[in-house]
Amino acid sequence: MPEISKYFNMDDSIIKWLLESDPWTEYRTRIDILGQAVDDSDVTSARNRMTSHPQVVSLLNELKNWPGVVLSSHKSAGQLYHKLSFLADLGFSQNDAGIQVIIDKILEHVSEEGPLQLPMNIPVHFGGSGQVQYAWALCDAPILVYCLSKFGLATDNKISKAKLYLLNLCRENGYPCAASKVLGKFRGPGRKDDPCPYATMIMLKLMSVADADKNSRYAERSIDTLLNLWEHSKTNHPYMFYMGTDFRKLKAPLIWYDILHVADILSNFTYAITDERFIKIVSLIETKANKQGQFIPESEWKAWKGWDFGQKKLPSSWLTFLVYRIIKRMRK
Repeated sequence: MPEISKYFNMDDSIIKWLLESDPWTEYRTRIDILGQAVDDSDVTSARNRMTSHPQVVSLLNELKNWPGVVLSSHKSAGQLYHKLSFLADLGFSQNDAGIQVIIDKILEHVSEEGPLQLPMNIPVHFGGSGQVQYAWALCDAPILVYCLSKFGLATDNKISKAKLYLLNLCRENGYPCAASKVLGKFRGPGRKDDPCPYATMIMLKLMSVADADKNSRYAERSIDTLLNLWEHSKTNHPYMFYMGTDFRKLKAPLIWYDILHVADILSNFTYAITDERFIKIVSLIETKANKQGQFIPESEWKAWKGWDFGQKKLPSSWLTFLVYRIIKRMRK
């Protein structure tokens, strides 16, 4: 494998900076970068400070109003299921205060097919009913199953059924634009035979939770699909998902179809990390480091203003951690 990082041998100043930043960055750095045990006293201390931090508590209070506003745009970073995914990424579990209440509310709406549902209103001219109804689409359902799996419900019968149904939607070229039968003829703006890049990406995110799924044929097909899209990014844009200038801007948290989210997910798979196309993705990300080896957000989600990654002027410790974690996984 070619040399992929001049920064991986992180000097003490970077480590010190990450450990002295927000408690969620410290917590994940200790576990994912330094390899400390979850019961290490420094790890538990960081976790306690994370779960009680005002910004995290504010998220939990918002999530008490699950499911929030009716889903109108999956790209809306303020959607509660995106905020729930962030907590799952941080390492929250069903044993943390406030999480079980949210889980119970989510499990009140399980579709006949199996996937978990959110309230949606798909206009008639897009093939929907124009009415608010609980339904699922492949651009949201995998995230809910991912969250509940991370929270500790991976073996729950409802979660297992939902995951199996979603996994079996895979085609040779990854995952299509698919939706609940109650949504009628709704489908995104693309050719029926094309893969949906975002659905394929978040299905891989779901598959990253369990080792058996990581090594499945579904994972290999999906990985090949995303890397083929990268390789042919100038000409191939299924369902209007581009890998152009905006895609290549560093952005957190990991919500939409962008370079850091794709790289983070792919870095969980042995099948992906030795692929030259993936290495090129990570190499491009690395060129964005400043002289200190830190990373500054190049784009921001307005809904996350106030977080260290919700601005474009200063280095973000969380964003920097995400990049180094990708590299650590590649080297591991």
